Amino acid sequence: MTNPASATAGAGRDSIAAARHLARWLALAASPTFAIMAVLTVVIGEGPADMLCGAGQGFLLGRMVPMYLLMSAFHSAAWLRWIAERRRGYCPPAVCK
Repeated sequence: MTNPASATAGAGRDSIAAARHLARWLALAASPTFAIMAVLTVVIGEGPADMLCGAGQGFLLGRMVPMYLLMSAFHSAAWLRWIAERRRGYCPPAVCK
């Protein structure tokens, strides 16, 4: 298996560290984003999809809300990892310089 650093020919250590740092923060952004989408779907509604799905009228768990909640739960691993690292006092090289 090739090292990601060797796969990028002109990339220096700083750019690799920056990419890892960005990827780490993007992973943390996924779970709250899906949770917000679930709340907004409940508050605002689904719009045109409501007309197509007449069987689910009045039942919030039959539409997009469960999918958003599941996606939020599946993407929570980054948060759990971050919390565990903070409790141990660990700071990854991509974050701490």
